[in-house]
Amino acid sequence: MNGIAEQIKQLELKLLHLDLKTEPELINDLLSHDFEEISQSGKINARRDVVDWLIHKDIHLQWSLNDFRIRMLTDELVMAMYTAQKMNDRNNLSKGSMRTSIWRRQGSAWKMIFHQASKITD
Repeated sequence: MNGIAEQIKQLELKLLHLDLKTEPELINDLLSHDFEEISQSGKINARRDVVDWLIHKDIHLQWSLNDFRIRMLTDELVMAMYTAQKMNDRNNLSKGSMRTSIWRRQGSAWKMIFHQASKITD
């Protein structure tokens, strides 16, 4: 299972770090067509909203994924849980967010079908 955990972590990092404006085809490799997200504010975002954010995100921002772990839900479904924190944003005083993603195996590839971020507060 450690191999799957590392693979999923690297996919999460791709979504956060890659310049998807220059490689938009990667979005279809990483996000399922039926993807949905619950944002930190509790808003349900459709795939198109998240794709818009991914294309326009600050590509210079680096993220740290801490306490990364997975839970196999089925042979084809994995839930990833971790804490994400912006590493090089001087204006950010946040403690980060707890994140949960569900990834579905489609053939030999994994695609994210769900994501939720919950802001960490005191």
